[in-house]
Amino acid sequence: MTSRYDCANPEQREEGLAAATAAVQRGDVVVLPTDTVYGIGVDAFTPSAVSALLAAKGRGRNAPPPVLVGSVRAATALTESLGAFGQDLIDEFWPGPLTLVFRSSPSLLWDLGDTLGTVAIRMPLHALTLDLLRRTGPMAVSSANRQSLPAAKTADEALDQLGDSVAVYLDDGPCTGGVPSTILDLTGTVPRMLRAGALHIDAIRKIVPVIDLPEDQGGEPDLSPADRRAAAAIAEATAASQVTAGDEAAAGSATAAAGSESGAPSQATAGDEATAEPEPEPEPEPQPQPPADNPAPAQGTGD
Repeated sequence: MTSRYDCANPEQREEGLAAATAAVQRGDVVVLPTDTVYGIGVDAFTPSAVSALLAAKGRGRNAPPPVLVGSVRAATALTESLGAFGQDLIDEFWPGPLTLVFRSSPSLLWDLGDTLGTVAIRMPLHALTLDLLRRTGPMAVSSANRQSLPAAKTADEALDQLGDSVAVYLDDGPCTGGVPSTILDLTGTVPRMLRAGALHIDAIRKIVPVIDLPEDQGGEPDLSPADRRAAAAIAEATAASQVTAGDEAAAGSATAAAGSESGAPSQATAGDEATAEPEPEPEPEPQPQPPADNPAPAQGTGD
């Protein structure tokens, strides 16, 4: 049976939190508000609950859900390492609309799907959900919508799409953000943006100067003003180096031409001289005849 709680009402808020906590501990599915869009969530350490979440959304194991946490300590316990930029990004942007992908701790006994040893983690900037997370522990949470449909910005929209596949709906009014979180992958040497979202890349660049950006399907990368300036600088430097290389090539050709005009033998001429056949000794002229005025050229010196 599905229950819905109006969390703007103080009494229903506490009842809703208690009911949602119990549902998560049973392995049921709940809908909760966040600072971006409404989410559908379950206990991250109950594989059957994660399967129920994916089924409610119409997704397979190849699309594992992110994990929401109520504290930085909970986040670090889920990861192998925060890497070079993780702590600085957390200090600057959490709680908030930034999801960070880390290598997951190998000691964890969970099954979020086909994660390839990674975990996407976020701490939302929403008091109700932070309260819930501190009661339940880490939750696997994805946007509250069916596959290919828009993410729900209200509890009504979530209910229309997910219906009775959810045990508890926590209604805290429309989400003020309305845009999904930005996702940044920190598992490689260079951080890679997996999804542009509520947190703009220029804000992230203040912490991480170099970011690998995704390309739009079949198109060029969606460049921010900072990216455009960087691309322009690279293009200008490349053009300048090509001009310099062209000038050096032209100078080399001129030097070679000057050497030929100075009378230095070319390699081909030297080769010809080295392989020329020796001229035969001239034959003695017959004595009865007078010498010719224009003798024929000697053999072996043809063209």
